[in-house]
Amino acid sequence: MPNERMQLLGLWVLAASLISFGLMGVDKRRARRGDWRISEKTLFLPAVLGGALGGVLGMRVFRHKTKHWYFKYGMPLLLILQLGLMGWAVWAGTFRG
Repeated sequence: MPNERMQLLGLWVLAASLISFGLMGVDKRRARRGDWRISEKTLFLPAVLGGALGGVLGMRVFRHKTKHWYFKYGMPLLLILQLGLMGWAVWAGTFRG
């Protein structure tokens, strides 16, 4: 049972991170083309829901939103909070059963 919870959490974080990373790439492409853009709220949503790693990686890989202070500092802060929360949950035994 505990392993199932860890796997589910891992899949959730992976999915949210992939979505967050992909949205950064799509928005960067649209910005270059002058097309309709993805809202900043939409870019933050999957990051807040567990995909901060994908958001941070997307910002770095695509060099996107790196000048906006709320992305520059907000995404890494979300990542630190999420890593801390996951570490605490494992340490506290939340996923041990």
